[in-house]
Amino acid sequence: MSTAKAAATEPKVMTGADILVKSLVDHGVDVLFAYPGGCSMPLHQALTRFGDSIRTILPRHEQGGAFAAQGYSRSTGKVGVVMATSGPGATNLVTAIADAKLDSIPMICITGQVPTVAIGSDAFQETPMVEICRGITKHHYLVTDLADLPRIMKEAFYIATSGRPGPVLVDMPKDIQLSTQEIDMDPPMDLPGYDPSPAAVPSETIRQIAAAIKLARRPMIYAGGGVVIGSASEELREFVKKTGIPVTTTVMGIGTIPPEQEHSMSWLGMHGAAYANYAVRDCDLLIALGVRFDDRVTGKVEAFAKDAKIIHVDIDGSELNKNKQAHIPVRGDVKQVLTELNKVVQKPEIAEWQQHCDDLKAKYPFKYDENFDGILQQHAIKTLSDITAEMDTYITVGVGQHQMWAAQFYQFRRPRTWHSSSGLGTMGFGLPAAMGVQAAHPNSLVVDIDGDGSFQMNIQELATCFCEELPVKVLLLNNQHLGMVVQWEDRFMDRNRAHTYLGPIHHNEAAGNSSADRFSYAEERYPDFVKIAQGYGCGAATIRKKADLEGALREMIEHKGPYLLDVQVPYQEHVLPMIPGGQTVDDMILE
Repeated sequence: MSTAKAAATEPKVMTGADILVKSLVDHGVDVLFAYPGGCSMPLHQALTRFGDSIRTILPRHEQGGAFAAQGYSRSTGKVGVVMATSGPGATNLVTAIADAKLDSIPMICITGQVPTVAIGSDAFQETPMVEICRGITKHHYLVTDLADLPRIMKEAFYIATSGRPGPVLVDMPKDIQLSTQEIDMDPPMDLPGYDPSPAAVPSETIRQIAAAIKLARRPMIYAGGGVVIGSASEELREFVKKTGIPVTTTVMGIGTIPPEQEHSMSWLGMHGAAYANYAVRDCDLLIALGVRFDDRVTGKVEAFAKDAKIIHVDIDGSELNKNKQAHIPVRGDVKQVLTELNKVVQKPEIAEWQQHCDDLKAKYPFKYDENFDGILQQHAIKTLSDITAEMDTYITVGVGQHQMWAAQFYQFRRPRTWHSSSGLGTMGFGLPAAMGVQAAHPNSLVVDIDGDGSFQMNIQELATCFCEELPVKVLLLNNQHLGMVVQWEDRFMDRNRAHTYLGPIHHNEAAGNSSADRFSYAEERYPDFVKIAQGYGCGAATIRKKADLEGALREMIEHKGPYLLDVQVPYQEHVLPMIPGGQTVDDMILE
């Protein structure tokens, strides 16, 4: 062994904080989102000792930092890392951790903790993070022995990224950060019983799937986030091209199939394409790839694809037969399954079915009133989509009507360019997620399409965008209301307004039964988003006229730094189609 190699493998005396930061660097982490405090100060001091090896971005709220870590991870496939201090700093991460768990996002969440001798004493800024996060992490660690730390960090990255990805918590007491020890940075992992990666699906199963496809006359592919996470989009595209089977995606699966693909049926579910929902209702074979039969897709689950034979492929065996019984349940890597399937699959005789699906697409397109002389939300999103069609663009969204319209009217041609809080549906996701995407892709256009309710949940991150030189653009569809809740009030609650107006309480829409017409605006604008954005150092403008939209969007895109375009829109527009919760495709509202 050479002297240099021997020196590199010899244990070194290091502090716990330095060990943790070196572990991040050794695992390829180049960006970290971290907000300091009393019990994480040693970690931040250690970060300064590693120079340019890792960029630390300071969010203005820990939740913002955690969603930024998600944006980084969702857009790259790499682990996102966030760090916070103990107590309130740590608990501010909880919503984003739960969000990452439901959407299978690989994330390492590092929290400071009170010294080990004080744990359990209700010390200042103490919270039991492992207990709090037990049900919303893939795994969790409380580090009580410095000697365990290199192994824990190695395991944390492996667990976060292997099998079905997810968030891992590492809770670091302050005394462990400050103590020193001679340490081996590459110890073996100790994960008895953890079996994240299933064996290759046997050829007999592949032949069984291929035989079912050959016999089918009305097959549909139902592709989800597992296709994106498993880097299987190219294999899916080849499979669709070879078989001619119509394909619909979940919201998490958007971008796996380009909208121009002749057999693309967009996305399905509560606010998905009517034609996709009808096709799934009518199919005789449903090939479910990396999906979990979520209630927002299935509605009344026993009526979902009720006449179809179901093939369900997922890397997480616990998802098989959980919500919907599969005739052929397959625990496997969707990329491997599609790769093998593409070698043997034969095109089924489905010309009549393909024509039926084409007819459905022609009869039930996504649509809106294109003659309205103001700016409808759908029109603003479609115009942005048209302008940016040839650009290297990433879109994030908040949660609400604008989220669904963005999925409907923005054309996503690549995986990992659409970023939505899908399983948890967290308002405030859009802006901080866009920060993380921008940090990962500094030369790309990153646009947060947001609503005024969702945007204000993490509006403080405009400061991060400006101070950290992250030129995120915000297309704010400002209707002064919690639009999705208003829609449910209109449809199912006799239009009774119950705290859905975001302006001063004296407004007549603040309470009582609404008599507003479809194109009503809230004339009192509150708050002044342009002034707020400018106060944070960002460019900003507001528009209301349709004729001003394209020019304003181009000005936003061309602005060198972060920019907010406040688009005044009506508040009575509804997201359609809509399948009411727990009901079936036959109950779908189209008008």
